[in-house]
This record gives sequence, structure tokens and C-alpha cells, in this order.
Amino acid sequence: MNERLSSQRFLALPFGIWATLFIVLPLFFVLWNGLKDVETGGFTLVHLQTVLQWEYLKALGLSVELALISTFICLVLAYPLCLILRERKESRGLLVFVLFLLPLWMNSLLTTMAWQTILEKHGLINMFLQSVGLPEVHIINTPLAIIIGMVYNFLPYMVLPLYVAINRIDSSIIEAARDLGANPYQTFRRVLLPLSMPGIVSGSTMVFIPALTTFVISALLGGNKVLLVGNIIEQEFTAAYDWQLGSALSMVLMVFIILNILLEAFTDNGEQAKKGVRP
Repeated sequence: MNERLSSQRFLALPFGIWATLFIVLPLFFVLWNGLKDVETGGFTLVHLQTVLQWEYLKALGLSVELALISTFICLVLAYPLCLILRERKESRGLLVFVLFLLPLWMNSLLTTMAWQTILEKHGLINMFLQSVGLPEVHIINTPLAIIIGMVYNFLPYMVLPLYVAINRIDSSIIEAARDLGANPYQTFRRVLLPLSMPGIVSGSTMVFIPALTTFVISALLGGNKVLLVGNIIEQEFTAAYDWQLGSALSMVLMVFIILNILLEAFTDNGEQAKKGVRP
């Protein structure tokens, strides 16, 4: 038993070192800078109070709004896809699945720049509209452009956990619901949706967190007209060199991340508890 514990600790050592260097220490420095008084070096809440100013709250609110909208769109697109992949044959379903995972295989900066070319004033969309005699549309440097970039880049993070959750549902349960007289809507609402809820929560968390904290997508597709909290943090660290305020803003985002993680953990524990009481 002692040898087994020793071997497990030895195998976990590389990850422990990596987590300490790239997770624990960065979080410690963020907390340290966010709560440190530059003049005295002591503890202060001044930087957190600065975050409560209207311009920062406005950027935070817009970031949460766009992240929620992007998460909802990803869920609406991913759920029917996963249902189709569950019913289709493996060869055809695999092809569709790979197409939706393509953004994961490419650099997100390159794909976002590609969307910048598509959505700009003289981009492919407006060129097509002009060719058919329709008026131009202004999409670049708007919240809509940012949402399009978020959905394209983060959709695979919704598809993966949702597909796993839906694919694990026993087909006999769905057939039993149909045999008992449930129509397709009742089968979806009372069988598929509750059983796939862990995948929905996991996928929503995996989309919402990067959508909330992104700054590359909003910088390229939103320009200077749409300012999200991620852009403000990036500017505070790289342009204004105000690490204290940037760390304080990062601490606010950490609260949202922790809440999402707790929600996912609570959902997983509830699902395990249900499985434990089944006969």
C-alpha cells in the first residue's frame, strides 16, 4: 500500500511542479498586485474600489452579455448537431463532427483575422451583396462581429462535452418513453434534456469562461468601438503599466470563473447522487 502511494505521488510530481509554476504562482501574483498599496506596500482595497467605476462596470456588463449570448448560440447550434451525430452512421457522423472541430486545429488568431476579412466593409459579405444588388451591411467593429467570432472559435468546446453526454444516453430509455406514448417533444423535455444536462453545463462553462475573458477576438472584430473587460485588462498590463488595476479587474473575472466551476461541480455531484440512489 505504501509503495502504491509512493508511486502515485511520484507520477503526480511533474504535474504538481507545472501547476505550481503556471497556475498557483500567477494567481498569487495577481492577488498580491490587486491588494497591494504601491506607496506603502501594505494591504489596500483601493484598486477594487476603482473597478466599481462606471466605465469598468459597463465593460464588465457588456462582456457578460456577449459571453451569455455566445454561449446560448453555441448551445442552440451544438445540441441538434449532437442529436444528429447520435443517430447517423459512424462514417457520415464522423465527417460532420470533424468539420465542427476544425477551429480547434487552427490558430484562433488566424481564424479571427479571416473573419475580419470577411466582415469588413469591403469584405466577402458586402462584395456578395453588391453583386446581387443589395445594400451593404456594417458588421465589423460591432458587438455582432464579436459574437460571430466567439461562436466560431468556441463552438467546438460546446460540441465535445455535449456529444459525450448525449451519446452516453441508453437508447432503450428513449424507446421506452416512446412505447409509453411520449411524443418527440415530451421525450426531449423529460428524457433527453435532463440526461444531457451535465453536458450542457460543462459545455456552457467551457464556452462562457473564454468568451468572458477574451481580448483578441474583441480587439480584431470590435476595434476601439467595442471595449470589453479583457481589452481593458490587456491595456492596463501592456500600455498603462498599471498592474494593480489590471490585477484587480482580473480578480473580478476570477469570481465569475469560480462561480462557473462551482456550478459545474454542483451539477456533477447531483448527477452522481442520482446514480447512487438508483436500484
